[in-house]
Amino acid sequence: MKLNDIEKKVIEGKGTEMPFSGEYCHNTEKGTYVCRRCGAPLYRSNDKFDAGCGWPSFDNEIPNAVKRVPDADGHRTEITCAACEAHLGHVFIGEMFTAKNTRHCVNSLSMDFVPEGSDTSDKGHKYETAIFAGGCFWGVEYYFAKVPGVLSTEAGYIGGNIDNPSYEDVCTGRTGHVEAVRIVFAPDIVSYETLARLFFEIHDPEQVNRQGPDMGEQYRSEIFYTNETQHEIADSLICKLAATGYDVATRLTPASRFWLAEDYHQNYYAQNGKTPYCHRYTRRFF
Repeated sequence: MKLNDIEKKVIEGKGTEMPFSGEYCHNTEKGTYVCRRCGAPLYRSNDKFDAGCGWPSFDNEIPNAVKRVPDADGHRTEITCAACEAHLGHVFIGEMFTAKNTRHCVNSLSMDFVPEGSDTSDKGHKYETAIFAGGCFWGVEYYFAKVPGVLSTEAGYIGGNIDNPSYEDVCTGRTGHVEAVRIVFAPDIVSYETLARLFFEIHDPEQVNRQGPDMGEQYRSEIFYTNETQHEIADSLICKLAATGYDVATRLTPASRFWLAEDYHQNYYAQNGKTPYCHRYTRRFF
């Protein structure tokens, strides 16, 4: 994105905006904060808190989104966008503002904000959201996180009948939720059809209410489409699979409220240096 002179001073010149002057200092909307220069997702709104310092503060970043660089004076640690190295601000440890004991102090000018459920920001970066459920969300996220053009992946729960379910709630099989992965992607880099094809090839779409050793309604195969175009693409792919002999059990459902799973579920395999036990790639489209 083209930067104006004030944005360049902060993002490229490593400057700092005046305290309490930024548009996101007091923003409490749900959504994702992204890099103003390259559009890469940086922070989730549920990790934002009011530190009273005059700048947006976060106690956690999206995994692998932020790079830490010690300042030349040795007193502070700069934070930059891991994708394009745009200056964001500084990170501080040990202040005890939250249980995570970390404060990312970020310039509003370094970020744009994408409201929850929005396909585009109001700053010129275009995104879409896709939601797929195909068994344990660990394995589904593992594959989608590797796709060029996928900006972020989040494990969570969708399709149920209670608010803010926990993993334990969902595992009872009584809430109606399914383990799913929400993906933010750049459609000019990777198409929804490419992602949907991959979805059908990293899990067994013929299995009903299970995936490999994981059994229960929460492991059902389901696509939650965010617009009618996604619905049509997914339905077309199911028809193609059916024409080649597959008995596809995948449901197609309009997207509803997506609830983030607990922190330890996010990017589970990447964080723990493991590989999926119940998902593997099998080519189904020729």
